[in-house]
Amino acid sequence: MSTSTRDGVAVEHHGLESEFEHEPVPASRRRSLGSVSAVWFGFPMIITNAIFGGTIVYGLGFWRGTAAILAGNAVLFAYVGALSFVAGRTGKNFALTAAETFGRKGAPVAAGFLSTVVIGWFAFQTGLTGATLNSSLGWNEPLMIAVAGVLYIAITFIGIRALTVIGLVAAPLFVVLAVVALVFAARDGGLSGITSYQGGAPDAGVLSVGAAITIVVAGFADSGTMTADFTRWSRSGREAVLATFTAFPVANVVSLMVGGLIVAAGAAAAPAANGGDFLPILTSHGWVLSALAVVFVFINLGSVCTHCLYNGAVGWSQLTGGRMRVLTLVLGGVGLVAALAGVWSHFAAWLNLLGIFVPPIGAVLILDQVVLRRSARRPLTSFRVRPFVAWAVGAVGAALVHYRAPHLSEAVAGIVVGALAYLLLDLVTGRRELSQEPAGTPVVSPRSPEQTAGTTAKDPS
Repeated sequence: MSTSTRDGVAVEHHGLESEFEHEPVPASRRRSLGSVSAVWFGFPMIITNAIFGGTIVYGLGFWRGTAAILAGNAVLFAYVGALSFVAGRTGKNFALTAAETFGRKGAPVAAGFLSTVVIGWFAFQTGLTGATLNSSLGWNEPLMIAVAGVLYIAITFIGIRALTVIGLVAAPLFVVLAVVALVFAARDGGLSGITSYQGGAPDAGVLSVGAAITIVVAGFADSGTMTADFTRWSRSGREAVLATFTAFPVANVVSLMVGGLIVAAGAAAAPAANGGDFLPILTSHGWVLSALAVVFVFINLGSVCTHCLYNGAVGWSQLTGGRMRVLTLVLGGVGLVAALAGVWSHFAAWLNLLGIFVPPIGAVLILDQVVLRRSARRPLTSFRVRPFVAWAVGAVGAALVHYRAPHLSEAVAGIVVGALAYLLLDLVTGRRELSQEPAGTPVVSPRSPEQTAGTTAKDPS
């Protein structure tokens, strides 16, 4: 799948514009704040988040649950916002950004891991589409999974433009139908005592504030770490951070709190199992709302599926030297088969994996490229051991919290321990690394003309 140029814009032979898998997005192809915000804003505005939010409030009660949701989003904004700043400044996707810290041969390990993990999330959400339509309307589950998977792959194939459009549609539709569900709950007098809601059954109390924060963070740990695939289209680091803010906390808090309100109002059909899922409320009020609910499921879960598949395809195209759209078809097919096989049902184990192993990766990148800014002062090397050591230490710290102190947040522990480990390694060996460069070695920064070949503009941030 080769490319040509039309009016100064790279165009692939199928007629769609280039996704710039292998180089920074040129300044001339950067997108407006509104366009990039639409990509991120529509991502968290999903029914899955309502389920999570309802689960948190069911386990903690309204006020403690709300506090956990806000705390988790504060962590996400700091984490994803810092990574987005780097992406908007350089125009580089996650794999290219990771090469600055992990090295050219080290980056494929981190990028390959995340690009594979995120396809698991695609499989989960695609499977959830079929399961939701089956439980709500009795439709054939495997058939709905297959239809959804093909549809999501087709949308992702179009590229970043399609992600912008589906985000612009998914978010407003979520808000409208959530409001409708809350109106039905209020009509039955359910909203009057939400602030005094103390939680569900006694066994729901096993959920701690720390565990709830992990749920919030882990839900977007993978794509949040790979935010550069989206925010590299921003015109500056500042605009990339602002686009991130529309997702965390704004959209994410809204979607989580909708589920929490549904549960606190007593309107959730099965809060212990399905959290704040409000689809049963819609499908029990006539065929019009039922039809809208079907459209909503496809668009809503399609938003997160297309974003995850895009992450995976961009990452693997960089690793294999292929094209994003070819990898979309290949990885989408793999994810669809996994969804049909029922792998999506192992969701609890999946969240544990994300909460333990993913956050330390972003912590290392933030320390190296935002806080210490070492990457700008050293040549692009083949392989760097230090970030892998810090990643491993952070993951071990998160695992210890998960198994020994489950009342704390393993995701936050992974970020903090990973960052501290990298900081200590840098204090011990970082200056030696810079001082031992061969004489005359050019230090190529991520923003220098030698590396970007004139493809990025001067950073206006």
